[in-house]
Amino acid sequence: MVCIMSGARSKLALFLCGCYVVALGAHTGEESVAEHHEAEYYVAAVYEHPSILSPNPVALISRQEALELMNQNLDIYEQQVMTAAQKGVQIIVFPEDGIHGFNFTRTSIYPFLDFMPSPQVVGWNPCLEPRRFNDTEVLQRLSCMAIKGDMFLVANLGTKQPCHSSDPGCPNDGRYQFNTNVVFSNKGTLVDRYRKHNLYFEAAFDVPLNVDHITFDTPFAGRFGIFTCFDILFFDPAVRLLRDHKVKHVVYPTAWMNQLPLLAAIEIQKAFAVAFGINVLAANVHHPVLGMTGSGIHTPLESFWYHDMENPEGHLIIAQVAKNPVGLTGAGNATGETDPSHTKFLKILSGDPYCEKDAQEVHCDEATKWNMNASPTFHSEMMYDNFTLVPVWGKEGYLHVCSNGLCCYLLYERPTLSEELYALGVFDGLHTVHGTYYIQVCALVRCGGLGFGTCGQEITEYFLYLSFVSDLGDDPRSP
Repeated sequence: MVCIMSGARSKLALFLCGCYVVALGAHTGEESVAEHHEAEYYVAAVYEHPSILSPNPVALISRQEALELMNQNLDIYEQQVMTAAQKGVQIIVFPEDGIHGFNFTRTSIYPFLDFMPSPQVVGWNPCLEPRRFNDTEVLQRLSCMAIKGDMFLVANLGTKQPCHSSDPGCPNDGRYQFNTNVVFSNKGTLVDRYRKHNLYFEAAFDVPLNVDHITFDTPFAGRFGIFTCFDILFFDPAVRLLRDHKVKHVVYPTAWMNQLPLLAAIEIQKAFAVAFGINVLAANVHHPVLGMTGSGIHTPLESFWYHDMENPEGHLIIAQVAKNPVGLTGAGNATGETDPSHTKFLKILSGDPYCEKDAQEVHCDEATKWNMNASPTFHSEMMYDNFTLVPVWGKEGYLHVCSNGLCCYLLYERPTLSEELYALGVFDGLHTVHGTYYIQVCALVRCGGLGFGTCGQEITEYFLYLSFVSDLGDDPRSP
């Protein structure tokens, strides 16, 4: 099966790849660490954390009270670091909001904020220089964890940065407050920080004046990129970071609330890895009552993931990861040959019948077997938007559906037919619920029933035993 988005490069304001197949290389949270070959692989970990939350996040409390709560979460982090260290982990990722929680006001979050100097300006090891700056207790603990575990460590916390009234962007209270990811080396040095740009109803934080495009280098796997949660749906910073900085690995703290059918955490994480031919190390918080679960270590070819809406416990995922990810689509980061089914699909898409004629007869490749008859187009609401869809009928076929400047294409084959209805959908327009965004979406979904009007309903379980290839036409990082 093949999904392709064309035309997206000219208008893309929000990136969403909805063509993720649940059964593709999926492992339900089981650690897979074989004896790794140092020349080809590294060992990574992500921790889905059931964070201890403030009982009243809008209440005003002292710095000491805030530290007491945050240290409870940091104690759990340290336990996971030591467990990971015993298994040879070289980098670990913790989730967004995992230390301090969420649902604060701008004022109530202030005691939870650490002061954050710019790593580009100040070289600093918080564990070894704890008195250099005030209000850095959380950074100090994270730095010491990285040393104790002898691994790179990525975590998320709230930070503050004083500003002067001469700064036209300076808030009235005289400080910036940022949702911040930090990276520490295995020696405890603060390597870099990323400030979240695309906030999602986070009144406690400010949007940085400029987009951070942050990368950091490691001795075990080369260059990593970093961004946070909602950022993954936007061209800036996510797509631009991959396009401009030759990133093969992304660390991704998130506090993701799942919404079916298109905004499930695992779905988005895996789709991003496949579409761009990269590795994604994604750590989510774990609060099933809020619909928050879904973490994983995703490569273009396989995933090691955890999603549990019943168990209240956290989960540590450890996996062996290729230093040079091998992709399905021949994208710039991927190595090796393009998948044969992808090559075949591109030939069909280009209109090449790839038939050869000799003196007696015409010989055509087996791919002419694909049913290319037009399917009926219909409309149905999905995620509050009016999608244009076509039904996926039969055991095999080639479909396309368009909306405005965006066309989606599907080449599919399945071993057996079922009574379920699937549809290929497209939306290219303005989304106006829970925020206003221009979006472009390609999605393959199972419908709630056999009627077209059921396509777009929330369906929690289904399996497609199909091969999958994703492409965005040319290099997906092209402008």
